[in-house]
Amino acid sequence: MTTSPSSRCPFAAGAGASTTGDGLSAAGSSAAHADRPAAPAASSAVHPPGIWPPGPSTWLTGWSLLLQMSRDLPSVLEAWRREYGDMVHVRIWPEHQVVVTDPQLVRELLVNRHDSLVRWERGNEVFAQLLGNGVLVEEGKAWQVKRRALQPAFLPKSVNAFVPTIAAATANALERWRPSTAPVPVGSAVTALAMDVIMRMMFSSSIGDDARMAERAVHRLTAQANDEMYWPASWPEWTPWMRNKRRMIRALRALIDGHVQARLAQPAQDWPDDLLSRLLELHRAAPSDWPLDAVRDECMTAFVAGHETTAATLSWWMWCMAANPQAQQRAQQEVRDVLDGRPPEREDLPRLAWLGQTLQETLRLYPAAPVLMSRRTTAPIALGGYSLPARTIVMVPVGLLQRDARWFPEPEAFRPERFAPDAATTPRGAFMPFGSGPHVCLGQHLALAEMTVIAAMILQRFALAVPPGQEAPKPVLNVTWRPDRPLHLRLEPLPQSLP
Repeated sequence: MTTSPSSRCPFAAGAGASTTGDGLSAAGSSAAHADRPAAPAASSAVHPPGIWPPGPSTWLTGWSLLLQMSRDLPSVLEAWRREYGDMVHVRIWPEHQVVVTDPQLVRELLVNRHDSLVRWERGNEVFAQLLGNGVLVEEGKAWQVKRRALQPAFLPKSVNAFVPTIAAATANALERWRPSTAPVPVGSAVTALAMDVIMRMMFSSSIGDDARMAERAVHRLTAQANDEMYWPASWPEWTPWMRNKRRMIRALRALIDGHVQARLAQPAQDWPDDLLSRLLELHRAAPSDWPLDAVRDECMTAFVAGHETTAATLSWWMWCMAANPQAQQRAQQEVRDVLDGRPPEREDLPRLAWLGQTLQETLRLYPAAPVLMSRRTTAPIALGGYSLPARTIVMVPVGLLQRDARWFPEPEAFRPERFAPDAATTPRGAFMPFGSGPHVCLGQHLALAEMTVIAAMILQRFALAVPPGQEAPKPVLNVTWRPDRPLHLRLEPLPQSLP
């Protein structure tokens, strides 16, 4: 293996980025934090340089801590927060890392100090192997150019234009879902649906027979990517034991490239108005900035990230609805009142307020990316009373922020009313399932619109129920947060179901 000096020490972090970052909920406090002093002001250093926040003791290299983290990162981070507070120093030779779980300090990092941060090199390296050099992994000027060029396609006005496409794909998929009192593998079904939606939005084409192959490939590749975050470097692709990874990446790239080549073979005036056409227009206008390889990389990023995070959230939402029948019945009644049996249109989405709150509460409990990709400081910064030197790695575990009883009373309970318009506000930075700052998730508006349409159409047809004796699934981190076992639910018919 070869190792670059900038990525020699692994420090795991889930990929992903999150919402506007400022939700509404009931405020509160927690006895678990009652004796903990409040974090010092975000920008006022009170400790001299060289003094670090408290953290777990390390013996020589600290690599034993890395082993603990690789086994169950969210649980390890939660235990450290309970013991050491909202800033935890982790020494894993040769790096210094700081885990931050105070909303004010998180916003200081991601919003006010973003120009002193870059995404962690090892994380970028791992994702680039799968996604290419898309906007998710680019830095500096290259990232700015791509982000600005892509932004218009993901603004609310542009996203609303895709609502009919999302509804059509959902209707097509739900025709194959059959009511059943026996457990149905809804996790796999909603993943196939999310894949079909993103394919239609990108390529104006359905996923077809490639769905199962793509689902298996993405699941295995993201699990392997999560494991590789803890390695100092990746094995070269030509090594025999990387054969399966090579094969799966080739299959996904062939899927994307087939659509790109088919589009290029058409006259430009016949191109449909989809994401691929918009990317190819960028290529035609500035081929040096947007070579075809860049177009393919953005398509791969949109396909993998665009369906995986949505499918993960919808899987958890279906569980939450099944496990909370009163909340589900209220959402079904709202869907009946607003839609009266027809597919959702763009004007309907703001009117599905309670349904939106159930999705927000699902995102609070089960953020698709419970740990944002770690950042590295490029210059010394003051944070929480400490002076962090350049090259410090900082980690933001969104999942811990959003299950903190100081901001969300009864944090394990499913309570959509936390996001009602008249609910008390939480600190900015306590809820950010799509991240925050300039790197906030590019597709956040698209994801929320897509999930609202799909959720509404599911509730038009089925009542979701937990099979007898089934225990609540546990979240497992493989870049995204997925149930620890394939999710099966009962799809019970509704008297007013569409035919």
